[in-house]
Amino acid sequence: IPLFETPTGWKFFGNLMDSGKYSPFVCGEESFGTGSDHVREKDGMWAVLCWLQILAATNKDPSQPLVSVADIVRKHWGVYGRNYYARHDYEGLDTAKANEVMSTMISKEGTWAADAFAPFELEKQDVFSYTDPVDGSVTGNQGVRFALKGGSRIVFRLSGTGVSGATLRVYLEKYEPPSGDLSLNAIAVVEPLGRVALSIASIDA
Repeated sequence: IPLFETPTGWKFFGNLMDSGKYSPFVCGEESFGTGSDHVREKDGMWAVLCWLQILAATNKDPSQPLVSVADIVRKHWGVYGRNYYARHDYEGLDTAKANEVMSTMISKEGTWAADAFAPFELEKQDVFSYTDPVDGSVTGNQGVRFALKGGSRIVFRLSGTGVSGATLRVYLEKYEPPSGDLSLNAIAVVEPLGRVALSIASIDA
């Protein structure tokens, strides 16, 4: 099954939808907007119907206890693990200083101190760039990504959608394997990642 990781913005799904190459097509974004290629926009009704269909297919025997959405999600975690997630936004920043934070982290690639990410270990650093598979257009500078050993990651991305100045979005994702504790509070789990993010970006808490 083809899988595409696009930059932020529903518009990046548009070419994939219109191409006709990828059908059935399912797309989703961080804010839980979902849709398919039947309409070129988020479709809340479609998302509800999709989940109702999943529930119907899962609850075929009316004599058995109801299998809920939570049950399905927990079963998924039991097979694939769980990504604990949180995001923090720094809004109204001076644009020049925000750009400096990003460029400084980019310039340190390959030169970080051995303990810079402790208790985690850096596996890979890159700047996300997306090449559209339909028309070949390239969208660069879509965030600085730090992939950590074990499947966790920290991502920094500048956004221009704030009221004034620049907005720095910090994404924290902590992977917990199926054998781990899958029922913890997400904020508590990603807190150690947050401390690392503040340190490598030289941000005061």
